[in-house]
Amino acid sequence: MATLRDVIRQKPWLGWVLFTCTVVIVFLLGLLASSIVERKSEALIAYTPQVEHGQYEPRNEVWGENFPRQYQSYKKTKDSSFKSKYNGNAMIDMQEVDPRLIVLWAGYGFGKDYKQGRGHAYAVEDVRNTLRTGAPVNGAVSPMPNTCWTCKSPDVPRLMNEAGIAEFYKGTWETKGHEIVNAIGCGDCHDAKTMNLKITRPALTEAFERMGKDINDASHQEMRSLVCAQCHVEYYFNKKMVEGVPYLTFPWDKGLSVEAMEEYYDEMEFSDWTHAVSKAPMLKAQHTGYEVYLTGIHASRGVSCADCHMPYMSEGGQKFTDHHVQSPLNNVANSCQVCHREETEQLIQDVYSHQDRIIENRDKLEELIVRAHVEAKFAWDLEATEEQMKDILMDIRHAQWRWDYAASSHGGSFHSPVETGRVISSGITIAQEGRLKLARLFAELGHNEELPYPDISTKAKAQEFIGLPAEKLQEEKKLFLEEVVPEWLEKAREREEGYEVKTVNQY
Repeated sequence: MATLRDVIRQKPWLGWVLFTCTVVIVFLLGLLASSIVERKSEALIAYTPQVEHGQYEPRNEVWGENFPRQYQSYKKTKDSSFKSKYNGNAMIDMQEVDPRLIVLWAGYGFGKDYKQGRGHAYAVEDVRNTLRTGAPVNGAVSPMPNTCWTCKSPDVPRLMNEAGIAEFYKGTWETKGHEIVNAIGCGDCHDAKTMNLKITRPALTEAFERMGKDINDASHQEMRSLVCAQCHVEYYFNKKMVEGVPYLTFPWDKGLSVEAMEEYYDEMEFSDWTHAVSKAPMLKAQHTGYEVYLTGIHASRGVSCADCHMPYMSEGGQKFTDHHVQSPLNNVANSCQVCHREETEQLIQDVYSHQDRIIENRDKLEELIVRAHVEAKFAWDLEATEEQMKDILMDIRHAQWRWDYAASSHGGSFHSPVETGRVISSGITIAQEGRLKLARLFAELGHNEELPYPDISTKAKAQEFIGLPAEKLQEEKKLFLEEVVPEWLEKAREREEGYEVKTVNQY
């Protein structure tokens, strides 16, 4: 049998072929090794800690020293230029868009002011600016409790750790204004040592415990929704849990559906406020994003909130989560088209189509409820008794709860259009039943003529109808922002100058 040397001696060209192949293979292996070393070096540079800080460090820019890519993307939540057909991240005065909201929430804080929320970077600023928190100047107090700060800042877990959960909730909103200055960020969702996702708001953990669940058993993919569920949920202030404290509580004990939470509230005879026009004991849905999301197709397929609102991206060979939390409609390529193959224009049109259909019926329900409030007031003016009005007021309560459940979920018409449509349709039925009862009551009270309805076609006219002193409230808020908030910021600056951040020795 001829050796390789003999074969090459007989066919010299074969030796050159083997030599060339060997050179090419060695060259390619060298490139591969170089690439691996380079990527490892990039990873080392990207994730080698620059500073050491504790779990309760509230300043996002300090966390950003160690995770610059994530922090740079987070800072884009300051961009308020995106406006979709119905929402987006631009500041929108929803009462200008829909004056009926003022009547729906008459006597409640949202009747004073309701604007489309901006990005997370504005969480603290926007809650200071809203009329709902009042104008605590010269010894005046806010109408809202400290509990309203809970979802606005990583200063919150810091304060809860220092004073205790109940003690944090205790007191009126202005008493912690100088303590809460850093907008929603890193410390709200991450463990400082491992950077694993972390639940920092006790209400979610407590709700799981009451349902017999351990939130620590949640998978990483589930946590990519649960950190959002700390805040994007329905909640109420339970004043019976700790005496004198409006304790933040999720009403999930009977389930997370609109009917289950309604039953929970009805059994305990809870109401957020008494309506200023109809005198109905009302419920205010907060932002039922998580509950509605759970009933949709994306949740059933294991898609998390972060998959769409914080998709993965790659930069410099590094894969990381985009912390520019925003509408997927402003990032279709990374959010939607990872799974869907339709063109961008078609995907956006599909979303708008769902929204158009849902909002058409939601507006009809809204109109019916406004009429029911006005008709209830007329019944009281005709000297209806509490017994005659009892069932009617409960119908108004239940119909508006369903409207608000659908409206406050914001993305619900896309997250779960079938469930959202079902909830709205049941609300329409309940509202009409209540109005039929009112019609029979009018006949019983001797009134068979058409009722006069107020002109609430503009924000100003609706405010006038409910007796809201809008100009006075705006002037008071302006004074508060000019005189009080700068004092808060100066106190916060002095406090944070004393925070210890240790630079890591890299050599």
